[in-house]
Amino acid sequence: MAPKPHSLPLFFLPHTSVLLPGVVLALAISRPDNAALVATLYKAANAGVGDRINSLVGCLPWRSSSDESDARGKVAMIEDGSAETDNATALVKLGNRDDRLFYEYGCMARIIRLDRTVTGRLQVVLEGVSRFHVAKVTQQTPYYVVDVEHFKETLLDSSDIPTYTVVAQLKRLSRDLISVLKSSSSSSSSAIKPIPSGDPQLANNTGALRRLEALVNNSSFQDAGKIADLMVFALDVPVGEKLQFLQTEDINIRLEKAVELLSRQLNMIKLSQKINTSVDSSLNKKQRDFLLRQQLKAIRQELGEKDSDGNDENDYTELVKKLEAAKLTPEAGKVVQRELKRLKRMHPTQAEYQVCQTYLETLAEIPWSAATDDKIDSATIRVAKEQLDHDHYGLESVKRRLLEYLAVVRLKSRGQDHSVIEKAPILLLVGPPGVGKTSLARSVATALGRKFHRISLGGVRDEAEIRGHRRTYVGAMPGLIVQGLRKVGVVNPVFLLDEIDKVGENNFHGDPSAAMLEVLDPEQNYTFNDHYVNIPIDLSKTLFIATANSTDTISPPLLDRMEMISLSGYTYLEKKHIAQQYLLPKQITANGLEIGQVQVSDDVLLKIATSYTREAGVRNLEREIATVCRGKAVEFAESLEPTGDGAQKKEYNPIVTVDDLETFLGMEKYESEIAARENRPGVVTGLAYMGSGNGGLLFIEASKYPSSGSGGGGLQLTGNLGDVIKESAMIALTWVRAHGFELQLADTRTENPVANNDIHIHAPAGAIPKDGPSAGVAMTVALVSLLGMRPVPADVAMTGEITLRGQILPVGGIKEKVLAAHRAGIRKIILPARNKKDVEHDMPANVKAEVTFVFVGNMWDVLNELWPETVRPVAIVESRL
Repeated sequence: MAPKPHSLPLFFLPHTSVLLPGVVLALAISRPDNAALVATLYKAANAGVGDRINSLVGCLPWRSSSDESDARGKVAMIEDGSAETDNATALVKLGNRDDRLFYEYGCMARIIRLDRTVTGRLQVVLEGVSRFHVAKVTQQTPYYVVDVEHFKETLLDSSDIPTYTVVAQLKRLSRDLISVLKSSSSSSSSAIKPIPSGDPQLANNTGALRRLEALVNNSSFQDAGKIADLMVFALDVPVGEKLQFLQTEDINIRLEKAVELLSRQLNMIKLSQKINTSVDSSLNKKQRDFLLRQQLKAIRQELGEKDSDGNDENDYTELVKKLEAAKLTPEAGKVVQRELKRLKRMHPTQAEYQVCQTYLETLAEIPWSAATDDKIDSATIRVAKEQLDHDHYGLESVKRRLLEYLAVVRLKSRGQDHSVIEKAPILLLVGPPGVGKTSLARSVATALGRKFHRISLGGVRDEAEIRGHRRTYVGAMPGLIVQGLRKVGVVNPVFLLDEIDKVGENNFHGDPSAAMLEVLDPEQNYTFNDHYVNIPIDLSKTLFIATANSTDTISPPLLDRMEMISLSGYTYLEKKHIAQQYLLPKQITANGLEIGQVQVSDDVLLKIATSYTREAGVRNLEREIATVCRGKAVEFAESLEPTGDGAQKKEYNPIVTVDDLETFLGMEKYESEIAARENRPGVVTGLAYMGSGNGGLLFIEASKYPSSGSGGGGLQLTGNLGDVIKESAMIALTWVRAHGFELQLADTRTENPVANNDIHIHAPAGAIPKDGPSAGVAMTVALVSLLGMRPVPADVAMTGEITLRGQILPVGGIKEKVLAAHRAGIRKIILPARNKKDVEHDMPANVKAEVTFVFVGNMWDVLNELWPETVRPVAIVESRL
């Protein structure tokens, strides 16, 4: 630095501008201190506007107001020695004013001209001369004056090989940069092609580029410092780097810094040109339109206008916020980050863009960790029991199982997180239609305080409806399970899988029932994999309750994964209670009446249940009660209307009697089958399982007629019978023929009891298919009754299958069959001995009190129960063998 300071007035440059020696810069005069300085120099020069002033000033960039707090902090660190300033941009105070700072290094410049712009404002033209360092501030008003120390420029040594190499590299890079800028300027004809990075004045000014090129080509070795200053000024580099270049005193270091900046800028321009060329070649009409729309959007935002849809939210940013709020699992988080990177690289007009966006939105809506708090406290069991009893009458086995689950959760919840207490059970409610399976699941959700969602599986034929479609297909979407989770928004809802026995079997769309195996396996469903999501989803906290009318159509592996609870039909006593407590109040309100405006006694409800319905559930009973309520609603409405002839209004009577039922419901739809029957030989009442969870009576009629062939003993079967029941008839006939003597149907053991006769067995209601191993006993009794002319009491029913030795085998559906017999008026039922446990454990108390059960082990026990005097004693001995 020069030993003697030199006094200079300060001209402040904008904080984004840096003046270097040899550079000519035109600046508008906006600051008051700059205006005062120029006015003083103008008066001193005694010249007019447009004349040369040739006055020397010190040029320093001034900081913006947003940088002042940061600048003051840097000054304080410099003063107390806590910051190193060797490579940092130096700052000094402006006298005693702490709120104004300027840079410590600047460039002395010559004011060579004053011009007036087209808007009438004055601008000053400056030419950089040399670098200086601020020593101290000597004046602050009306403009600043400082003492400066000038840098001493040293000559370059051309014999120094490193120096010579740097200078040669500087010239080469300068020529390359100028050449690139010239080619970019000449090829930028399209309005949407971005110009490569570089100084705007040079990139768009062909004349300035030519002059700079001539200077580089004609310069001498000692002009390298001047070339470095001009090229660094032209580069598009941060202001901080230009300030560091300005304050560097050693010319060799400046040359190396200039080479570094030139090399970096040239590489950036070449890379930008390469990218632009690649993008330009791939742009199609849609992409050009999108780019123009984006430019229009940016213009509207600058003008403060909104988009056409009135929404300024960035879709991508909003999607990222949703995903962050979803609390994804670690594995899902990795997938989301990968897909977000893909989405950001894709063009919005690509077809894959919408697919990826929809996929991410689906992941954001899946409840990965959100859960509802179960109502687990000291009153959990009591409240749940009250809730279940309030919503449903009977169904004790189901209520008991649900209370057991709650009790286990209650005991394990002490001091633990409720959301990770226990894997939820998979319950299967099996029973006939109308017994309350669906509403029971809703009551469970209410008792637990969980969200409830119903998934109807009836008619599902495609595996993808359960597991979802793969994203490679057009219109792919998640399966029913994931869609249900998205709807409820929690990981621990109560899912009702309705009609799981109606799920389709294996076909060309896959096997939907097999897809349910993973969903309904407590040991696997914590990693359920939906094909669309393709990320493991935890279903272990979801309480699944499935419903079915029958287990016959459920595959054994799927049935094995569920805990089955049977719901049989209701007795008439239970139906009466359900109608009085639930159905009648519901229908009174639903038909515009108030409680008390329709009064139906228990006898009337029992009459509706016995004479107008014949079902296991209560749906038809509710429909009949609704019909009665609508009839009473008509009467009540008529009582409110005024009469036109002045007659007295018809008084409304809220009581419904048995005699009123024919008016509201018409003639009785059902009568007692037993009362309509006659005690005739060959007619027997059997019990059968009718499907859909219903039991029913199966009447067997047998008749004999002369054989048209030799020997007789032919068997004819009618009544739409299946293969199993046909075989039962053949076994029954064989057993009767083999034991004709013991049954007193033949005089000797060799005599054929059906000689010269053929047998015809018929099951009435031929339009209804009948099959199953339950009619063997009834058919055998029918043949014995026919051949021995012994009638069977009409109020006696029986079920069971026989073997050729006369042993009686147990059958299924005992509860459904017994309830159907009880509804029909049967008062004695003969059952296999091995079905005794079904009666003792599952049968309602009132049914056991009103029906006599006889348990038998072989056909001799059955016949002794029906006709004690007709069986020869030898048969009893043989039955024991």
